[in-house]
Amino acid sequence: MSTTHQAPTSATYRAIIDDLAYRYEHVFNRETVERSVHEARESLEPVSRIPDFLPILVERQARDQLLAAAQADGRLAKTAPELLFVCVRNAGRSQMAAALARHHSGGRVHVRSAGSAPSGRILSTVVEALSEQGITLDEAFPKPLTGDVVRAADVIVTMGCGDACPVLPGRRYEDWAVRDPEGLLLTQVREIRDEVERRVKALLDDLLDDR
Repeated sequence: MSTTHQAPTSATYRAIIDDLAYRYEHVFNRETVERSVHEARESLEPVSRIPDFLPILVERQARDQLLAAAQADGRLAKTAPELLFVCVRNAGRSQMAAALARHHSGGRVHVRSAGSAPSGRILSTVVEALSEQGITLDEAFPKPLTGDVVRAADVIVTMGCGDACPVLPGRRYEDWAVRDPEGLLLTQVREIRDEVERRVKALLDDLLDDR
């Protein structure tokens, strides 16, 4: 028996806008919130496989973009160093690095990931390789690289995305030569996971050494 999925209604998105406008009422006007929700929906709708889940992803994407914009403009203070991991599709390496950084930092850093050309879903081998470490990606999804998340970051790590990430003054940049897990066997993805984990731990040790 097949399941019929109905497209989210306009009322669903109005509710998201209402909630975010209330959350950021002293930071952004409603028009800015509406634009953020519209941009998130526009970027995610073409790659969303299950319409029922789309509003949840749109809300998360818009919320994080608004937070990044507020931090970048100095409207909201940062409570921890901001790390941004970037690869092409945000489906493998950058998701892996972000998840490992969250896992090993103990909440002492705030982590984002993004892709210069994000795909529709995270690679299943990456999900499995991380699950073996007790790390889940239940709420993660590929996200586009935007100027706000770059400007909000203190440390930006790129992996195979070339010149897609703009270089801004006052940020620390690292480029990691890590293989793309796309199309590789799980045993190979485990090797990539272990390499990324070593790099993440070294970065966190250096970044948090005097904190």
